[in-house]
Amino acid sequence: MKLFKNIPLGVHSALEVLAAPLLIVAPFVLGFSPIAGAISILLGVLLIGLGVSLQGAAGERATVPLAAHAGLDQVLAAVTLAVGLALLFTGQFAPGIFMVGFGLAHLALSASTRYSRPLGA
Repeated sequence: MKLFKNIPLGVHSALEVLAAPLLIVAPFVLGFSPIAGAISILLGVLLIGLGVSLQGAAGERATVPLAAHAGLDQVLAAVTLAVGLALLFTGQFAPGIFMVGFGLAHLALSASTRYSRPLGA
């Protein structure tokens, strides 16, 4: 399984921080319902926090342990997928497709990230 874990933590963190604003802006662009919009914005804010938590200050450890971060990534992806499927089920196709796609992309990122630090880091 290690063969597919090629994304380093720094890249993973940067991708999370760069992609999270999409969750925050999407409700306004795609016309989410109020509750779906609030959930999307909340997930975006949580994803930014999660991405930033991997990067401690110079020489410091991250604020969230790597195992916890990996678990939180999977939970966040699952919740995003569930929200997307619920939106599709209620007939909100554009928001639903966006959320399902985002959840799948985040799940793929989580599955292909190497959750380890170099020795001495």
